[in-house]
Amino acid sequence: MSLTDILSPSDIAAALRDCQAPDSFSPKKFFQISGMSKKSSSQLKEIFRILDNDQSGFIEEDELKYFLQRFEHGARVLTTSETKTFLAAADHDGDGKIGAEEFQEMVQA
Repeated sequence: MSLTDILSPSDIAAALRDCQAPDSFSPKKFFQISGMSKKSSSQLKEIFRILDNDQSGFIEEDELKYFLQRFEHGARVLTTSETKTFLAAADHDGDGKIGAEEFQEMVQA
């Protein structure tokens, strides 16, 4: 399964266009524009599984850097500042990584 099986390719493209400039990425805005914030819990679990590149059950900081590239090959890498802000916003238990439940909470908040 790919992200375009769950999210509209045009919504993904719009979300990526919105954050093309370095330091313009906002997770909340990206989730809204891409349509992720309207998806069911099971769909968000599947999106999380796709984004968890190493299938560890967590999205770690090094995976977050390449978050946009999981949506479109060739998309920009998140800046260090964007990556740290994204991680801090979702990592509720302070373990330095985002679990599936933390991801879901962030997307649906």
